[in-house]
Formats: sequence, structure tokens, C-alpha cells
Amino acid sequence: MKKALTLLFFAVLVAAASHAQRVVLKHNVLLDVAHSPNLSLEFGLTPKQTLDVQVGFNPFTYNTADNSKFRHLTIQPEWRYWTCERFNGWFFGIHAHAGRFNAGNVTLPFNLFHTVKDARYEGWFAGAGAAAGYQLPLSRRWSVEAELGLGYAYVDYDKFACGKCGTRQSEGSSNYFGVTRAGLSLIYVLK
Repeated sequence: MKKALTLLFFAVLVAAASHAQRVVLKHNVLLDVAHSPNLSLEFGLTPKQTLDVQVGFNPFTYNTADNSKFRHLTIQPEWRYWTCERFNGWFFGIHAHAGRFNAGNVTLPFNLFHTVKDARYEGWFAGAGAAAGYQLPLSRRWSVEAELGLGYAYVDYDKFACGKCGTRQSEGSSNYFGVTRAGLSLIYVLK
């Protein structure tokens, strides 16, 4: 089932890219603050619609001595409707998100997930939301974008004691309602 969904997802991306009149490459600098290296590709679908696919990936362990890490792989596709023309001005979007994580012994900015400092969490999440944003073209090839989205995420996790070989203490799940997409992105127009 996973293979079929993955193949379907990439088939949609290839179809969107082949019909796109414009394709942009984006980097969300806000996610860098949260230790989430990322890239996005956004494809023009119609004169007022686009498909943005953002991927975040962090394979690094920060300190092997205490096993500090915020490893994750996330994907967040978003369909956007532009009020003026695509890639210019205000837009509204509907997004989905999913990913896997393995985080522990780290302190994130703004005290996000404060318990990650005291234990290690491993698991997955999935959800959806809605967003609004604004893109400002700076030149023919460069733009900046700001976006904020609210939504829901179901999080399933195992909690481990800190350390390299910590034992599993518990398992659980939670329902998150709140900010599911935030961005301040640098954009380069590829096509």
C-alpha cells in the first residue's frame, strides 16, 4: 500500500511538472531555526493555482556522547489559490503533512516540545490544515514569501529514557491543534 501511494504521489508530481508553466525552488529559513533543513518545489497548475511540495530532512546527531538529535523526515504538500496571479500577491492554501521523527536531548527554540530535553521520542505524525500567505517578487528570478497555517496533527510516539540505548518507557499518541505551517521563504524561479 505504501509503495502504491508513493508511486501515485510521484506520478502526480511528474504530471504537474510537465504541465507547469512556472516552477520555483524555495527554502524556508524559519524551519532552519527549528533544526529542519528543507526545500520546496512549487508548480504552476493554472493561472491562479499552484502545488507546493515541501520536504524537511535532518539525519544528523548533534552530539554522539549524549545522543542529542532532532532527526526527521517530513513532507507537506499544499494546494494554493492565488487572488491575483500565481506567484504574486496573496494566496490561500490547503495542506497535508506527514513524517517520522527521532528526537531527544535537545532544546528547541521558544521552548517548543520542552520534554524533548528530558527524554527521546520516536514516532510518526500526519494531519492537515489551511494557510494564508503573501509572495513579493523582488526581480524576474527572486521572490520572498511569508505564510502562516493552522491545522491538526495526529502524533504517535514511543518514549525512551535518554542515552544511546535507553529503554522504552511508554508509548502514546496525541492530537495537536495549532500552527502547522509557518514560513519565511527565499524563492528562485527555475522556469
